[in-house]
Amino acid sequence: MQSTTVFDEETCYRCRGDFPSLWRTFGGHPVAFLDGPGGTQVPKPVIDAIVDCYRNRNVNTHGNFQPSAELDERMLEARCAVADLLGAQGHEQISIGQNMTTLAFSLSRAIGRTIRPGDEVLITQLDHEANRGPWQLLQERGAVVREVPLLPTGELDYEQMRTLITDKTRLLALGCSSNAIGTVNDLALARELTRQVGALLILDAVHFAPHFPVDVKRLDPDFLLCSAYKFYGPHVGILYSRPGALDALTTDKLIVQEDAAPYRIETGTLNHPAIEGVGAAVDYLARFGRGSTRKETVHDAIAAIALYEHELGAYLWSALEELPGVHLWGVNFSRPLRAPTVSFTVDGADPAFIAKFLGKVGICVWDGSFYAPRPVDVLNVPGGSLLRVGFSMYNTKEEADRLVKCVASLTPKI
Repeated sequence: MQSTTVFDEETCYRCRGDFPSLWRTFGGHPVAFLDGPGGTQVPKPVIDAIVDCYRNRNVNTHGNFQPSAELDERMLEARCAVADLLGAQGHEQISIGQNMTTLAFSLSRAIGRTIRPGDEVLITQLDHEANRGPWQLLQERGAVVREVPLLPTGELDYEQMRTLITDKTRLLALGCSSNAIGTVNDLALARELTRQVGALLILDAVHFAPHFPVDVKRLDPDFLLCSAYKFYGPHVGILYSRPGALDALTTDKLIVQEDAAPYRIETGTLNHPAIEGVGAAVDYLARFGRGSTRKETVHDAIAAIALYEHELGAYLWSALEELPGVHLWGVNFSRPLRAPTVSFTVDGADPAFIAKFLGKVGICVWDGSFYAPRPVDVLNVPGGSLLRVGFSMYNTKEEADRLVKCVASLTPKI
């Protein structure tokens, strides 16, 4: 999607004032949250929405009194906001859960009731464990779980994917992009191949939705999962279901729970203040776009922010590439579709040591495998651990320069 607006460094510096956590300092150093893949910071409008819920309507839904009626309205509005974010046709397609992983396990149990011995389930070597573990459990139902291999380039082997999807395939669980190395996968091919054999397509968009406009009508998954805390909201999991797809499954639910989608996979009382915060996060993003509807403005905004984040990623990649002993993992930023995630290692250095060193000067990055041990293992990353930098809308080139300067100061000593 082409954006009709511009999100540039000037816009970034203006938006930074909306994030109270960015005002912090550590030992005289301004904080630089370069850990977007692990979760973004939260702007004041989202905080205000959560506080407002606690202050004025900390009640349960469907009561015959005004605060409860207000809460019902806000919950519906939040689902509508997420539907706009994902390009869904309505709130009936948006289920809410504790987190993406919990929803994936719930969906796996429901789909498991349709699995017969010998059915095949396809996962990939690139994915986060939240989009592998729940589907591997279907082996308990007699399913045969197969993996799409990961190439040394950091891309999936699509020729093998074509071979592995057969008439026995019942579902393909595929990440839209890698939280470990930023690869964006060929989602159109996945839909084409699964449609040919009548298999379900389940997309993990946790690392994709914050950085690219999502249009579920175009992607056409049966199910898509994401997490609000990756796009400036609180810790809430989201499940999109194709119309009729959730109703076709037997889910774990109490007899008192509403049986229709999207509610039939939701269990217990939801986190109402956080859900109000999710709606506020979508509205906050929409401020940076243009259009006649919220769906248009939020998609326009994310498209503009995506270009800005891609430039930051390319800038950091090029700078790190010049440092001796630094090894970059995954495809480079010549690809137009590449998540703004830069993972690297430094010869002879423990990533945890470097992360701690950076943390002491206020630079927040992650080290490890980021709950994606399979790709780290397949790529033979030394010690099974990477340093990961992930950009968000509030990050700047100045922060990237600080990071490079610190890493450069270490390399001669390592």
